[in-house]
Amino acid sequence: MPLPLHRALSAAVSAAGLRRGLSTAAASASRPSWAMIYHTMPVSSTEPRASLVHAEPPLASHLLVPAHAVDPRPRPDRSSGDDVSSLLGAVRASSGDGYLLLDFWDARAGAAAPVGDRRRAARARQSTGVDDMNAGIALARVVCNPLSGQLFRLPDIHGASVTATCQSLGLLTRYAVAGLVEDHDGGERGFVMRRFLSKTGEWEKLVGLPSPLPLARRMVIDHAVLDFAGRLWWVDVSWGAVYADPLSDRPELCFVELPSGCVKTAVQGLQTLGRHRRMGVSEGKLRYVEVSQKEPFFLSSYALEDDYSSWMLECNVALDALWKSHGRTTEENVPRIGAIDPLKPQVYVTTGKFVFAVDIDKEKLVGFSMLGEGAGPASFSSGFLKPCVLPLGLESSWIPYAGKKEGARNKTLAEVLVRADRY
Repeated sequence: MPLPLHRALSAAVSAAGLRRGLSTAAASASRPSWAMIYHTMPVSSTEPRASLVHAEPPLASHLLVPAHAVDPRPRPDRSSGDDVSSLLGAVRASSGDGYLLLDFWDARAGAAAPVGDRRRAARARQSTGVDDMNAGIALARVVCNPLSGQLFRLPDIHGASVTATCQSLGLLTRYAVAGLVEDHDGGERGFVMRRFLSKTGEWEKLVGLPSPLPLARRMVIDHAVLDFAGRLWWVDVSWGAVYADPLSDRPELCFVELPSGCVKTAVQGLQTLGRHRRMGVSEGKLRYVEVSQKEPFFLSSYALEDDYSSWMLECNVALDALWKSHGRTTEENVPRIGAIDPLKPQVYVTTGKFVFAVDIDKEKLVGFSMLGEGAGPASFSSGFLKPCVLPLGLESSWIPYAGKKEGARNKTLAEVLVRADRY
């Protein structure tokens, strides 16, 4: 996170106050339908809500979160305001109805954290685009409504150490937050699920879930967990995805393998591989896209068939001509998958500080920007952008949680439910 940008936004917030990114009047006139969120930044503010600094894709957006909502502990007082530079944040997952699951770390906790926790937390930060090896373990997880700015901090997962190491978490609106890991302790292969249900307000551990994996191979969940078709999908970009309904009394796990020819037998170098492969929900479909790492840089897109048994190739186009007009290709600006458009058949590909919108139906470039323009950062190295739909009714919805009084003024999201696949 570039410090000058952090200071500039913090100063702006301190001067004007942290407000909603969109007013109701503005939303009715020209409301955005989705955003590509890059920075999730804790800022000095006394406001209770977050603010979305929105820019129309292919420009990136920022989410500004008041630091006290993340870390209520006293912080050093400086002339420019409370010191929040040690707090790091990222969007871990988004739901199909517009909610965000946010992760925050305190960089000062890194040295004191156990070595195993630091390593697991570092891998998790890489998977979300936050790749600061000096950062500490997870401090807080927060459910956020990006339009209203409402925040709900989740309780720790069975203690702080488990909270720090439980990383493969997804968000299913209604809602459930759930993580999945393989269980290697027992005699038979299986999975362990930890889930938080809004109706109970507590974390629950489900053990002994039978493994659906067809091979005796470890599943490496190294991708944002997806909300699709009422299920959460845990993705291994080298192999496939495991999906389940976390709201079920006894979730049944199922497996979908990547398209033929895309499966990698080795799991080495997944951090690099994940920059060039992505799965996402788009037009109510589950899409898998990848871009080759050598010229002419073929971009391929596949859509999962309705019966989940196979993938249909939608696009296979060489991108080489696009990059040549923007300088010589180097290791740093080899094209990467930035985001999959949730509402249109478009893929956003990054190269260096540029982002290109590619229409996968027409197989041509339909948009272009520099990520340094508008709300975008001046530099962009990881290639991670988190798409977030902003459906009608989201701004007036209320994050449900256990113990919420009946008759509250704001409606729950279930009452104003508009899923992305209805666009």
